[in-house]
Amino acid sequence: MKAYVALARPFTLLPPLLGIISGAVCAWGSAHNPDPTRAVTASVALTVVLGSICAAFLNAANNSLNQIYDLEIDRINKPKRPLPAGALTIRQAWIFTWIMFALGLIPTWWVVVYPYTTWRAKFFAPLPEHECFFIYLAAFVSTFIYSVPAFGRTKAHPIGANLTIAIPRGCLLKVAGWTMVARATTFEPWFIGSIFMFFLLGAASTKDFSDIEGDLAGGCRTLPITFGVRRAAYMIAPFFVIPWLLMPLGASLGILTGNRLALDILGAGLVVWGTYTVWLIVRNPDELTATENHPSWRHMYLMMMAAQIGFAAAYVV
Repeated sequence: MKAYVALARPFTLLPPLLGIISGAVCAWGSAHNPDPTRAVTASVALTVVLGSICAAFLNAANNSLNQIYDLEIDRINKPKRPLPAGALTIRQAWIFTWIMFALGLIPTWWVVVYPYTTWRAKFFAPLPEHECFFIYLAAFVSTFIYSVPAFGRTKAHPIGANLTIAIPRGCLLKVAGWTMVARATTFEPWFIGSIFMFFLLGAASTKDFSDIEGDLAGGCRTLPITFGVRRAAYMIAPFFVIPWLLMPLGASLGILTGNRLALDILGAGLVVWGTYTVWLIVRNPDELTATENHPSWRHMYLMMMAAQIGFAAAYVV
């Protein structure tokens, strides 16, 4: 059981789970909530719980799939992981992966918003109402595009890798959470999702600096391999700061319908936090390659989770 838990990498499951809940809360507090009463009914609560758990399962499947195809890389970079350490076989990892995919994707067919309030009504709702399912399906496909050579394995490309991470885990994640309460036919959820997408477009590379040796052996041309450690560090730095400026901008333009003051404070706080993280990165870029989990990597995850919680708060107050 410990080996399967390690294969799922539980710490990385928190951001998608929080992202779904945050997206749902934002939709509930937004001007686009389809329920005029804004009641938090059992149907709404269970739908959000179901969707957030499915997001965690889907991310666990992605982590497992990635480790299957990164086995030779992990023998060098992360030999203590379950597959290179021999705690699990490839067959066991595949079984776990497909179970997680099934648990993460199939139940989202029942994620349909008001006025479909019963499980039967949700199941038989018209196809366009199943927005959440199709977003999860897109995320499912993206995991294969990222990891599997037959689907392109964008992980081997410096820009493609970050795009394949940023779009599903940044933009689509937030929109998926939104579709658990309201339709995603307005610009607001996509604007919110784009903030997280732009953040991950650069911040996702923090994990690549300590993996250079194994990635080189595995044929992966990450940013630090392609452009060098120092240049790559300066390339990703703006993505820790600029995306958060979109929060006060979106509020001032009326795109974001949450509490404007709260969004301004949140954006300013994340800009300061991002600036500090940039300082950790650029003060000594070579330090990024010396440890598996550089402080900037932890700050990246913590910043993303804080932004999710902050967004939800801004749409509740």
